[in-house]
Amino acid sequence: MEQTRTVLDTTADVEARQVALWRAMSPKERFDLVAELNDSCEQMAVAGVKLRHPEADVDEVRLRVLALRLGRDLMVEVYGWDPDIEGW
Repeated sequence: MEQTRTVLDTTADVEARQVALWRAMSPKERFDLVAELNDSCEQMAVAGVKLRHPEADVDEVRLRVLALRLGRDLMVEVYGWDPDIEGW
Protein backbone atom coordinates (compact mmCIF):
# COMPACT_ATOMS: atom_id res chain seq x y z
CA MET A 1 0.00 0.00 0.00
CA GLU A 2 1.36 3.40 -0.98
CA GLN A 3 1.68 6.10 1.62
CA THR A 4 0.16 9.46 0.83
CA ARG A 5 2.20 12.49 1.73
CA THR A 6 0.33 15.62 2.73
CA VAL A 7 1.72 18.87 1.42
CA LEU A 8 1.02 21.75 3.78
CA ASP A 9 0.70 25.22 2.33
CA THR A 10 0.34 26.95 5.70
CA THR A 11 2.99 27.24 8.38
CA ALA A 12 2.16 26.08 11.89
CA ASP A 13 2.38 29.69 13.15
CA VAL A 14 -0.11 30.98 10.61
CA GLU A 15 -2.45 28.06 11.26
CA ALA A 16 -2.33 28.73 15.01
CA ARG A 17 -3.20 32.39 14.42
CA GLN A 18 -6.11 31.37 12.16
CA VAL A 19 -7.47 28.97 14.78
CA ALA A 20 -7.16 31.70 17.42
CA LEU A 21 -9.17 34.07 15.20
CA TRP A 22 -11.90 31.46 14.73
CA ARG A 23 -12.04 30.82 18.48
CA ALA A 24 -12.36 34.56 19.14
CA MET A 25 -15.40 34.81 16.84
CA SER A 26 -18.88 34.92 18.27
CA PRO A 27 -21.22 32.07 17.32
CA LYS A 28 -23.05 34.44 14.95
CA GLU A 29 -19.78 35.43 13.24
CA ARG A 30 -18.87 31.75 12.78
CA PHE A 31 -22.36 30.97 11.46
CA ASP A 32 -22.16 33.90 9.02
CA LEU A 33 -18.74 32.72 7.82
CA VAL A 34 -20.02 29.19 7.18
CA ALA A 35 -23.12 30.56 5.40
CA GLU A 36 -20.89 32.68 3.18
CA LEU A 37 -18.71 29.68 2.34
CA ASN A 38 -21.83 27.62 1.54
CA ASP A 39 -23.07 30.38 -0.77
CA SER A 40 -19.70 30.43 -2.52
CA CYS A 41 -19.80 26.65 -3.01
CA GLU A 42 -23.31 26.88 -4.45
CA GLN A 43 -22.25 29.63 -6.87
CA MET A 44 -19.27 27.57 -8.02
CA ALA A 45 -21.44 24.49 -8.54
CA VAL A 46 -23.92 26.50 -10.62
CA ALA A 47 -21.11 28.08 -12.63
CA GLY A 48 -19.57 24.66 -13.31
CA VAL A 49 -22.89 23.24 -14.51
CA LYS A 50 -23.44 26.25 -16.77
CA LEU A 51 -19.95 25.83 -18.26
CA ARG A 52 -20.55 22.14 -18.97
CA HIS A 53 -24.15 22.64 -20.14
CA PRO A 54 -24.53 26.14 -21.61
CA GLU A 55 -27.88 25.19 -23.18
CA ALA A 56 -29.42 24.18 -19.82
CA ASP A 57 -32.41 26.18 -18.60
CA VAL A 58 -32.88 27.19 -14.95
CA ASP A 59 -34.69 23.97 -14.00
CA GLU A 60 -32.06 21.76 -15.60
CA VAL A 61 -29.25 23.66 -13.87
CA ARG A 62 -31.07 23.15 -10.55
CA LEU A 63 -31.38 19.40 -11.20
CA ARG A 64 -27.74 19.07 -12.19
CA VAL A 65 -26.56 20.96 -9.08
CA LEU A 66 -28.81 18.78 -6.92
CA ALA A 67 -27.31 15.68 -8.56
CA LEU A 68 -23.83 16.84 -7.56
CA ARG A 69 -25.01 17.26 -3.99
CA LEU A 70 -27.24 14.20 -3.62
CA GLY A 71 -25.62 11.60 -5.86
CA ARG A 72 -27.16 9.39 -8.51
CA ASP A 73 -29.20 6.97 -6.39
CA LEU A 74 -31.03 9.63 -4.40
CA MET A 75 -31.61 11.76 -7.53
CA VAL A 76 -33.26 8.82 -9.28
CA GLU A 77 -35.30 7.91 -6.20
CA VAL A 78 -36.51 11.42 -5.33
CA TYR A 79 -36.59 13.25 -8.67
CA GLY A 80 -36.69 10.43 -11.23
CA TRP A 81 -33.71 12.08 -12.92
CA ASP A 82 -30.66 9.97 -13.70
CA PRO A 83 -27.43 11.96 -14.13
CA ASP A 84 -25.76 8.87 -15.64
CA ILE A 85 -28.23 9.14 -18.51
CA GLU A 86 -28.63 12.93 -18.61
CA GLY A 87 -24.97 13.65 -17.99
CA TRP A 88 -23.27 15.18 -15.00
